[in-house]
Amino acid sequence: MTIEKTRLDNGLTVVSHTMPHLKTVSAGVWVASGSRHERENEHGISHLLEHMAFKGTAKRTPRQIAEEIEQVGGDLNAATSLELTAYYVRVLEGDDELAIDILSDILTEPALDADELEREKEVVLQEISGIQDVPDEIAYDLVQDAAFTAQSVGRPVIGTPESVAAFTCDDLKSVLARQYVPSRMVVSAAGAIRHDDLVRHARAKFGALPEGDGEDGAPTRFIGGARGSERAFGQSHMLFGFESPSYSDQRFYACQVFSGILGGGMSSRLFQEARENRGLCYSIYASAWGLADGGMFNVHAATGEEQLDELRTVIIDELNRAADSGPGAKELERAKAGLKAGLLMGLESSSSRAEQMARQIIGFDRLFDANELIENVEAVTSEDIRLFAESIARSTNPAVAIVGCGEASTDIARETLARLAA
Repeated sequence: MTIEKTRLDNGLTVVSHTMPHLKTVSAGVWVASGSRHERENEHGISHLLEHMAFKGTAKRTPRQIAEEIEQVGGDLNAATSLELTAYYVRVLEGDDELAIDILSDILTEPALDADELEREKEVVLQEISGIQDVPDEIAYDLVQDAAFTAQSVGRPVIGTPESVAAFTCDDLKSVLARQYVPSRMVVSAAGAIRHDDLVRHARAKFGALPEGDGEDGAPTRFIGGARGSERAFGQSHMLFGFESPSYSDQRFYACQVFSGILGGGMSSRLFQEARENRGLCYSIYASAWGLADGGMFNVHAATGEEQLDELRTVIIDELNRAADSGPGAKELERAKAGLKAGLLMGLESSSSRAEQMARQIIGFDRLFDANELIENVEAVTSEDIRLFAESIARSTNPAVAIVGCGEASTDIARETLARLAA
């Protein structure tokens, strides 16, 4: 397996991982631009721009884009997050040139037609409406707003009905010109691909893009607070958010291992105590995500309203227990094994590998050897876990969201916040 990296003259990075045993190629373009890079009047425009990439180009209609990629059995998709927008494709061996041609076409020459924009706005508005019917989606939006109040990082990536409705084609063109510059773009591919071929395709299709710097988002500030939704649902969702390290901080590995110990599987502390021992809920888990300059550690549970009080007591008690003493050797090794398995299994998937490489280039400007990642996980000690758990359990500015208890949700969130911060 060969991993190679090339930087074009205009600053665009090309990376590849040749996997000889595969007969398919996963390729994509990752752009270091997401919702956190939006200006105040651009809430949701990154997501809308991603949608519009598929709505025709200077030489292809929307139907032709779909037919050309499906004619060779491939599939094409995209996604927008806080810091990245990704456009990716999977095709059979030998169709990599077509894949890169279509990706470059939708990114460098999108039609951005006014009629298509109005139609796609309606699609996004339906997407926003759909999210409002999913209580855990509402909870995550609320806890993010509480954690990062009045910041682009704290806003839903998708935007609001008002913000989406206001965008024009000129607005989209402005963001495309400002942010989609070679220095913020990575062409990444894994599978049945030759690096020289990928570089040749990328240079032919992206080499003429003018250089530029783009704009970075404002630094994140974790604020914390309580939020509740007045909508009533069949289940109540309780979500805690705590400030945690960025992905470039060495403590991020301890954060990831702790998420496994606390709520990463059936053997985790929260699952065993809340579900197995007490039967308080069906779903409970911990997770963590990092940005370039910050992050958030979450605990999420869904249960009946009458079980909320006991369940939050269990969560707080488990956080305090973890802060008082680190995990035992077997528990620590079990959590490390789960994290290592996830990292290594990702290397066996061409699509996961292409994304992983792109993220490493954007975040660190280098590729990580699998052994280095494993060594970082192995280096985490019981005391590292205890110290991180202590920072969570003793936090003075957590974020709390309660969804599903109707008008009582906000009051329950405030009461929970007071107990957490006590």
